[in-house]
Amino acid sequence: MSNGSFPPESGRRGGTLAIVLAALIPACCVAFWLLSSSPGGSKDDDADGGSGSTAPSASSPSPSPSPSATASPASGKPLQGKVVVIDPGHNPHNRDHPSQIARLVDIGTNEKECDTTGTATNSGYAEASFTLDVARRVRTALEARGATVRFTQDGDRPYGPCVDERAEIGNTAHADAVVSVHADGAAAGQRGFHVILPKSVRGGGADTSAITAPSRLLGERLRSRFAKATGSEPAQYIGDGSGLDVRGDLGGLNLSTVPKVFIECGNMRDPQDAAELTDAAWRERAGHGIAQGITDFLNE
Repeated sequence: MSNGSFPPESGRRGGTLAIVLAALIPACCVAFWLLSSSPGGSKDDDADGGSGSTAPSASSPSPSPSPSATASPASGKPLQGKVVVIDPGHNPHNRDHPSQIARLVDIGTNEKECDTTGTATNSGYAEASFTLDVARRVRTALEARGATVRFTQDGDRPYGPCVDERAEIGNTAHADAVVSVHADGAAAGQRGFHVILPKSVRGGGADTSAITAPSRLLGERLRSRFAKATGSEPAQYIGDGSGLDVRGDLGGLNLSTVPKVFIECGNMRDPQDAAELTDAAWRERAGHGIAQGITDFLNE
């Protein structure tokens, strides 16, 4: 330390600093007050939903809903509002009621047996079991597309129903389409599927004049989609190889007042066809093919 010169200098600086601080403190307080009261000046205002918050107030109009929010629950359901009747051919219990199914019923143009037991493969796989299995697969696919599906029987009846009642079920339901699922019992060596269309008949309670044209369209759509789904070829032993056959002796068609066809999915008496008909994976494809044919028809 030299000659005591530092203390006086320190005193002068201390006085000057006190004066500067006295001038700055009020200015800082004013600036802080202005910042705190300005909009958006505090994160706490955002958290509390104040004037600086991005959240809408209770009185703010709600934003318009997006198109997906206003979409109908039926979106993606191409068959919403459509009624389809699936008629699984025969009944697994028919064989236990021979006298009941043998009685004659009026089919308009003549009389015919109430029903039959159907055919079977050489190994004993019954047509009635096959038709129920495929019909249930069709139902699953159609219901997923929004259709209302009704069965003529689901293995839940002692026998039947008779062919006239099968037609009436579709009529009463005002069905948009009816498909009766079957498998043929032709001779071995005769392979393939075919769709049976109603012939134009009038007589007694039968009048198919209004349904022949739409039924043909339904049959054509079924033929195309079934072949594509299963890889099966149209039968060469019936219908001139077209996959379509027109008949006027089936009560289920004669008495129908709504578009209706039968599909014979293959020949159970032929070993090659039987190998497909007894395969669950093939039946799944068959069910989807039938469902897609119906869908195409209803979306025309």
